[in-house]
Amino acid sequence: MAAPQLPPGQQLAAVDKWPVVGERLPRHDNRPWSVRISGAVARPFELSLADLAARPRVRQTVDIHCVTRWSKLGVPFSGVLLADLVAQARPDSSARFVSFIARSERAHSTSLVLREALELGALVALEVNGAALETRQGGPVRMIVGGRYFYKSLKWLERVELTTEDQLGYWERTAGYHNVADPWREQRYMAGAMSRAEARSLLESRDIAGRNLLSLEAQGRDLAGLNAAGALLRDADFRRSSLRGACFDRANLTNAHFEGADLRDASFRDADLDGANLAGADLRGACLLGASFCATSFFATSDAEGREDTVLDEHMQLDVVALEGLMPAQHACVVAALAQVRR
Repeated sequence: MAAPQLPPGQQLAAVDKWPVVGERLPRHDNRPWSVRISGAVARPFELSLADLAARPRVRQTVDIHCVTRWSKLGVPFSGVLLADLVAQARPDSSARFVSFIARSERAHSTSLVLREALELGALVALEVNGAALETRQGGPVRMIVGGRYFYKSLKWLERVELTTEDQLGYWERTAGYHNVADPWREQRYMAGAMSRAEARSLLESRDIAGRNLLSLEAQGRDLAGLNAAGALLRDADFRRSSLRGACFDRANLTNAHFEGADLRDASFRDADLDGANLAGADLRGACLLGASFCATSFFATSDAEGREDTVLDEHMQLDVVALEGLMPAQHACVVAALAQVRR
């Protein structure tokens, strides 16, 4: 049997696991839950959960691809086609985009080109695996958009708005997530705004604490002792850099690259390392206490030419329980390596 096909950079989650990324809970609200369809439409309307449940159901089997590099294949969802709700609302000819808004504390949102959302079969989902969606999975109602990174499948759906102009969603505005989000084209982030000259000047100071530096290019540099505490470094590239004694405490390093980097005695205390790649890095003496590791890579799991082994030692500090966030192959590699150095 052929191995399941995954988009570039993705790892399979364990069959019995659905990692929780992003918000954990919807907004506390005593009002009954409803979903409103409005905006550039002739007939805006509102549906209660009972109204949605009474409509004809569609079942879809969807591959989930999270931007933090984990995937679940063949997940069965059930719900109401967005196309049916849009048709009922009678969209204006000027309606070109659709925005989904969550019942969350910050009303986070995301958007799609309306035509593409309909072509992708976007689903207002109520069930997964034949059962009601749990809250942590975005229940009682969420969007499911196959063929896009999962941040486009908004949790806790409360409003659907058709618009004439695009409205960037929360993660697209604040984290630089790509607005198209095609996993097969690996559209995780927009291009960083900082020029290489600006990045070089900033890095020479070796103090980027608290800075927001999306897709920072810092590969192959001598950055020993770098202070990056609390920095936002999503998609940063530190491949083969010398970062001995660097401080990444509380930094957001989602999808950052550290392949082949010297991270001896570096500190990642309480850092977000979801989707980060540490394969081939030297982690001797590093502190990883309190860090999160959802789909983090510590070891290259292929025999690609030029592969280097990650270096661990008995002085490296981390919470073994936190390793449960790793995908199965990575978990096995790290546990085996730790057992070897701690004999």
